[in-house]
Amino acid sequence: MERTAATPRRRRRRPTEAPMYKGKRIGVVVTAYDEAAFVGRVIETVPDFVDRIYAIDDASPDESWSVIQRVAERLNERAASEGADPAVAVADGGDDRRVVPIRHEANRGYGAAVKTGYRRAAADGMDVVAVMNGDGQMDPAILDRIVDPVATGEADYAKGNRLRSPADRAEMSRFRLFGNAVLTGLSKFASGYWSIGDPQNGYTAISRETIEELDLEAITDRYGFLNHILTHLNVADRRVADVPMSAVYGDEESSIRYVPFVRFVSLLLLRSFCWRLKTKYVARSFNPAVVHYAVGSLGLAGGLVGLAGSAARATREGDGFTAGIASFVATMLGLVSLGSAIKLDAAASEDLERPCADREGDSEPVSRENRAPARQDP
Repeated sequence: MERTAATPRRRRRRPTEAPMYKGKRIGVVVTAYDEAAFVGRVIETVPDFVDRIYAIDDASPDESWSVIQRVAERLNERAASEGADPAVAVADGGDDRRVVPIRHEANRGYGAAVKTGYRRAAADGMDVVAVMNGDGQMDPAILDRIVDPVATGEADYAKGNRLRSPADRAEMSRFRLFGNAVLTGLSKFASGYWSIGDPQNGYTAISRETIEELDLEAITDRYGFLNHILTHLNVADRRVADVPMSAVYGDEESSIRYVPFVRFVSLLLLRSFCWRLKTKYVARSFNPAVVHYAVGSLGLAGGLVGLAGSAARATREGDGFTAGIASFVATMLGLVSLGSAIKLDAAASEDLERPCADREGDSEPVSRENRAPARQDP
C-alpha cells in the first residue's frame, strides 16, 4: 500500500506551456529511507527543467516523510504563485503539482520505491523518468547529462558510470572499487551488456515506453534492482547509455550488510543469466552462445575438479600425471569455449550499447556537507 500526501487545491499546467527539456516532459523519482537530513535539499536542488518530482518515502522510521511533506508543500505553493493560471483549474482530479509526495505504508525495498515512482510518472505522462537517491550523493548539476541520451532518442535507458576514468573514481575507496569491479564483471554475464560498467550506479533515466514495456513485477524490490533491470532491458532489446560521472562519497560507512547483499545479488545474477539465455537465445531465436556457455562451464568445472583430484592423488600415491594432463586439457577447452560464448554474446548486444564519450565542462562534485551517510551499494 502507498499513499499520496494531501495538498491544497491544485491547478493544471497551462495547455500552451511546452515541456521543459528538448520537447520532453521530465520526471524525477527521489527515493528516501532514513534520509531526513538530506532528502529536502535533494528535492530543492532538482533543476528547473524537470516537470515533476516524485518523492518516495519507503516507510522511513525517521522524519523523512515529514521533511518531504514540508518541502513539497513549500515548493508547490511557490510554483502555484509563480505559474498558476486562474482560468485553468483542476476539475477532474488531475494532478499537476511539481512535487508529488508518496509514502509506502511498509518498508518494501529500494527497487519497490523506484518502481512506485516509475508507475506514477508513466501514468502522469512523463516522457523521461530519472532517479536520484535522497542521500545527496547524486549531483543535480549533471542531471541533464543523464537525461539527454533518453530525451534525444539515443537510448531507452541511461545510467551513470563512475569507473570510466581514474579521475572519476578518485574518491572511491579500494574496497568499494573492488566490489564494483566484481559486480560489474558478474553483471556483464547476467545482463549481456558487455560494454556497460558500474551497474550499482543508481543515477539513471528511462523512457516512458520502456517502463510500460518492462514487467516491473518480475524485477526485484530489493537492492539488486539496478542489476536485475539491466537483464530485463537486454531481453527487451532496449538500448542502454553509459554516462561518465565522478564518484561522490563522504567519510561515512555504508549501511549495507555486505555478506547478505553479496549472497543475494550473486544468486540473483546467476538466475538472471540463465533466464536471459533461455529467453533470448533458446525460446526466441537460437544463438550458439548458449551451447558454448554450457560446454565451457562443464569443461572448466570438470577440468578443475579433475586437476584437484590428480594433485591429491599425486600427493598420496605419487601418481596422477596422466589424469592431470587430461584435466588440464579439459580446463583449457572449457576456457576457450567460454571465450567464444562471451564473444558471441557481446556481438548479439553490441547494437544495444551506447557508451557516451567524456564531456567537457563537468560540474564540480557535490560539496561534502551536502552528502548523506551512504545507502549506496558497494
